[in-house]
Amino acid sequence: MGTHHSLDERIEITPGTCGGKPRIAGRRIRVQDIAAWHELQGMTPDEIVSGYPQLTLADVYAALAYYHAHREEIQRQIRADERFVKELQRTLPRTARGTGARPKTRRLARSKSAKRA
Repeated sequence: MGTHHSLDERIEITPGTCGGKPRIAGRRIRVQDIAAWHELQGMTPDEIVSGYPQLTLADVYAALAYYHAHREEIQRQIRADERFVKELQRTLPRTARGTGARPKTRRLARSKSAKRA
């Protein structure tokens, strides 16, 4: 018979790993990721396991159970992550965000245009 794991053994929180957020034990897949795939993208637990074969159905159901038991806390973490990303996008130069040409490329293009004129 296989090893049996309780819900508490399937979900772990480790400071410094995945930002200290609840995750599948031994994996870098967070509870909030599984909840988002299930609730926002409409993936079934079977589809999640198909996409991430390192997970078991028990892992996915444990993550969903943990999410529902700690919904407010995890929603708060998701909102904090979203605020962090927006602030990062606001403060980074456009080139660091992957939009527009790099400054050196723009300078070269301007100098070539000026020489042609």
